[in-house]
Amino acid sequence: MTRVGSRAAFAALMMTVALPLTAYAQDVIELQPINVAGEDPAGPVEGYIAKTSSSGTKTGVALTKIDQMVNVVPADQIAAQGAETVAEALRFTPGVFTEYRGTSNLHDEMYVRGFGYVPRFVDGLAFGTNSFGQIDPWLLERVEVVKGPASVLYGQANPGGIVNLATKRPTGDSFRRGRVAVGSDARAELSFDMGGTFADNDTLSWRIAGTAWQADTPEDGLKQRRYAFMPSLTWAPDDSRSLTVSVLSQSDPEAGFRNFREKLGTVDPTAFGYIPAEFLISDPSFQKSERYTNAVSVQYQQDLGASSQLRANFRATDITSEYRTLTWGSLAADEETISRTASGGTDDLFQLTLDVGVETRFSTGAADHTLLVGLDMQQNKRDYAWGFNFSVPSLNWRDPAYGLNPADYPLTDRQSDTDTVARQSGIYVSDRIELGALQLSAGLRLDKFDTEITDNIGNSVSSFDDTALTGHIGALYTFDNGVAPYISYATSFEPVTESPLAGNPAFDPTEGEQIEAGVKWLSQDGRFFAQAAIFDITQTGVLNYNSSLGGYEQTGQIDSQGFEFEGRMELAQGLDVIASYSYLDATVAESIRSDEVGKTPSRLPGHQASIWANYEMDNGFGLGAGVRYIGESQGDGANSFTVPDVTLFDLALSYDFGAGNPSLEGMKAQVNIRNLTDEFYAASCASVYACFVGTGRTVTASLDFAF
Repeated sequence: MTRVGSRAAFAALMMTVALPLTAYAQDVIELQPINVAGEDPAGPVEGYIAKTSSSGTKTGVALTKIDQMVNVVPADQIAAQGAETVAEALRFTPGVFTEYRGTSNLHDEMYVRGFGYVPRFVDGLAFGTNSFGQIDPWLLERVEVVKGPASVLYGQANPGGIVNLATKRPTGDSFRRGRVAVGSDARAELSFDMGGTFADNDTLSWRIAGTAWQADTPEDGLKQRRYAFMPSLTWAPDDSRSLTVSVLSQSDPEAGFRNFREKLGTVDPTAFGYIPAEFLISDPSFQKSERYTNAVSVQYQQDLGASSQLRANFRATDITSEYRTLTWGSLAADEETISRTASGGTDDLFQLTLDVGVETRFSTGAADHTLLVGLDMQQNKRDYAWGFNFSVPSLNWRDPAYGLNPADYPLTDRQSDTDTVARQSGIYVSDRIELGALQLSAGLRLDKFDTEITDNIGNSVSSFDDTALTGHIGALYTFDNGVAPYISYATSFEPVTESPLAGNPAFDPTEGEQIEAGVKWLSQDGRFFAQAAIFDITQTGVLNYNSSLGGYEQTGQIDSQGFEFEGRMELAQGLDVIASYSYLDATVAESIRSDEVGKTPSRLPGHQASIWANYEMDNGFGLGAGVRYIGESQGDGANSFTVPDVTLFDLALSYDFGAGNPSLEGMKAQVNIRNLTDEFYAASCASVYACFVGTGRTVTASLDFAF
C-alpha cells in the first residue's frame, strides 16, 4: 500500500470524490430514515453483540457498514466480567492496552494501537483532557473504541483512536434495579438504576442511576470512596423531536492512588525478594486525593422533513481535584531504603462542548447518500498549581514507618502555577454513498484552535493559534454471504501546548495518518460477529526534550503497524464467547535521542490475546471464565530491558433466582474473581525508575435485584 503523505494530495482526492456528487443534485430523491437492526446506536445492547454504533460515523449505522474497526463493549459484558472501571471494561478489547499503570487507579488510562493518552468522549462530546476525569461504568450503557484517526468527526484526537462512553438515558420503559456488593480490599457498594414515564404525561420519560461505594486501595493504608448520581429527563411530544437533559454529579472524596516503582523489586527481585504489591511508598498521614465532577448535558434532535434530521449536543463540565503524595525515587545500595519526593497541588478544569449536525438522506441516480454537515466547538479553562518538596525522609520497604505531617513538608520547591484557556472550533462534512453492495465514504474537516497560557509565577503570557485540515476516505463492499471487506485512509491532529525555545515559532500540531484494511461479518441471525484489520499509522511532529538546550524540539516520528481480530459469538442458548488478538509493531522513526531511533517505544506489548466465555444454564446457574495474555514489552526507550509477558485468569459464578422461582425474577447473585491465581507481575515500565505493579487477585460478590 502507498501512503498518501500530503494534505494537498488528500484534499485533491477528496475533491475528486465530492465534485461528481453535485452533478446529480437535480435527481435528489427523499428517503425515509433507516432504523438499523432495531437497536439504538447509542443505547443499550441486548447481550454481547452490538449491531450498530453512533461513534464511528455520528449517524448511527450498522457496524458492518463502517470502514474502520469499532469495538463495542455492552453493559451486559461489563456486568458479567465485574469490571469496576472503564479501563477494566476494555480488558478484552483487541489493540487496547489498559491498566498499564497497574494498581495506579486514579485515572482510566490506556494505549490504543500504540498511542497513549487516548481521549475520552462522553455521548460524542470531549470529556476532560488526556486521562483527566473519570466516570463510573455503572452509569454507562456501552463503551466504544473507534480505531485510528478520528479527527474528521471529533477534532483533535489521538492517531490510535478515541474512546466514547454512552451514558444511561431514559428509554420509555419502566424498571427498578438495585445492586449490593462486597469484596476484597473491604469493598462495599450500593447501586440503583430506575426509570419510567409520568402517569399523567407520557411525553416525559425519566431515569436515575446512582452508585455509592468504598474500598481500600491495593496499597496498604489508603481508601477510595465514590458517590455518583445521574438523573436524566427526556421530552418527546411526538416521533419527530426529542429533548434530553442529563445531570452528572460524581464525588470522589478519596479518589485513588497514582504512583510507580522501579525495575528492581518489580521486574527483578531484590536481595530480599520482590517488593510486595501492597507496599505503599506514600504515607496515609500525608496522602490526599480528591476529585469532584459535575456536568449538565442537553441533547436535542428534530426531523427536518422526511429525510433530514437536526441533532444538537451540548455539555458543561466542571472537574476539580486536589492531590498530594509521596513518590518513589530510587532504591539505595542496601536494596531496602527508598528515597522519596513530595508533590501535590490542584488541577481544575471547566469545559464547554457543543456539536450541531444535520443528517440528510437522498439519492443521486443509483447512489443513496447519507450526508452529515456539522459544526462543533469546545473551550477548556484549566487552572493548574503544583509544587514539590525534595527533603522528605526515605522509607524502608521491609519495615516502613509512617506518620509524616504535611505541614512539616510544604510543597514550595519548583512550583508551577498556570492558567490555560484552549479553544477549538471545526466544521465538518461527510458523505456515505451506497451503490448496491458497494459503499463509499468521504469526509473533510477544517479546525481552528488557539491556546493562551498565563504563568502566574513568571508573570508571563504565551499564546498561539493554528488551523488543521483532516479527512477520511474509504470503501466497503458487502458480499451476499455478509462478508464485508473494506479499506480506508484517515488523518488526525493534536495541538501542542508546550512552549518552544526562546526565539522559535510556536510548534505545529502533531499529525497522524493511517491506512487500514479489514473485513467484517455478521451472521444473518445476529449470533456471530467478527472483524479483523491491518493498519499502518504514522505520527509526525512529536516533541522531544533536548536537555542540552533546556527545551523541546519538534523532531519526532512514530510508526505503528499491526493486526487486530475480534470475534463475538452466541454459540448456544445462554453461551456467549468473546475472543480477541492483536499484534503491534511500533517504531521510533525519528528522535533527537539517537539511542531510541529504530527502537520500540516502552510499555507496548507486541502481542495481546484474550478469550471470555459465559454460560447461563436453564437451571439458573451461570459460569464465566476468561484468559488474558499480555505479551512482552520494552522497559525503556533504548530497549535496554524487557518486561516479561503474563497470563491472567478470571472467573465468574452466578445464580439467577428467577429460574427456580418466578416470583424472584430479576434477582441474581454473582461472584467475580479477577487474576484468579493472584499473579505478581509488572504491568509495564517506562524506564528503569518508572515501573508499575499489576493488579492482584480481586474478589467481588454481588446481588442484583428488581424492586
